[in-house]
Amino acid sequence: MLGTAVVDAVTGPEYNLLPVYAAGPAIASARGTVRNVAAMGGLAVLLCLLFAWKADRFGHLRMWVALFAIAYVTLASAYAAWARLKVERRLIDVRDVARTLEDVLFTPVPPELGPVRLGTSYVSAGRATLIGGDLYDVEPCSDGMRLVVGDVQGKGLETVRCASVVLTAFREAAPGARELADVGRRIEAALERRTDGGRFVTAILAEIGRDGGLVVHNHGHPPPLLRTRDGEVVSVASGEPGPPFGLTGLTGPADLRDGGARATLRVGDRLFFYTDGLSEARDDEGRFYPVRERVAPLLATGEPEEVLRRVRADVAAFTGGPPDDDSALLLVEFRGGVTGR
Repeated sequence: MLGTAVVDAVTGPEYNLLPVYAAGPAIASARGTVRNVAAMGGLAVLLCLLFAWKADRFGHLRMWVALFAIAYVTLASAYAAWARLKVERRLIDVRDVARTLEDVLFTPVPPELGPVRLGTSYVSAGRATLIGGDLYDVEPCSDGMRLVVGDVQGKGLETVRCASVVLTAFREAAPGARELADVGRRIEAALERRTDGGRFVTAILAEIGRDGGLVVHNHGHPPPLLRTRDGEVVSVASGEPGPPFGLTGLTGPADLRDGGARATLRVGDRLFFYTDGLSEARDDEGRFYPVRERVAPLLATGEPEEVLRRVRADVAAFTGGPPDDDSALLLVEFRGGVTGR
């Protein structure tokens, strides 16, 4: 409106831009409130009357047409602003509910739990959500701690629902289950009861005892990396990984009571768990991110959270762009000690 007034003053009465002042309230409706629109409409009327008087056209038909146009546009813009604000308030409410549900689904992981120190990182490829189909959680148990890291097949809200079923079953079973395999069976049973069976979940279940005893059950998931305090980096892979959760109806139940990978951790050893959003990240030439080669040096020093920030920065440098898939990272450092949360 100021620009229109300047042009109107410079060009003189020959051009007379009175109707153009109606653009003020129209533009205000895109960002402002109804009160802002009304204020801009009033200002447009004043400018219209001022420049009509200045051009010696006060009371002429052109002035009345311009005033009518300003009034009409102001009323229409006020309605548009009211409708826009109503939709925005509804979207804010929906977003707040979604964020609350996300907070319930992904409770913060403590920096220390029983015999380990922990670091976590989650990146969702969806712009409107903080979480997707990847998941992780840790729980104390009688002899140490247990954890799950997983990835639900597919995308969309149904994957989030499936992830919530897995996490709820893990949280209920992990603290009191006698063996790690029992936790897996509880997750499988929960998926069978509470989902339509249209999706499967790859996952790692792990247990770390206070004495450093490590048990890892792999359900079709990328195996974690173990970096020992001596600098050696190996994959913790079991000989015969079980099927992903949600597929045992087709493959039959897997008995992992005596299976899985086993090792003994020493103080300072680190375990790096991740989902395929990391291993399947690609650069401009379509090459996959080489997890072991690039992550292994980053695991050597630093607090767990700092290490994961460096991993994220390295992935961003490798791909040269934002992530196109969800990814969850979990770093566990064995420190010994007593159980507690």
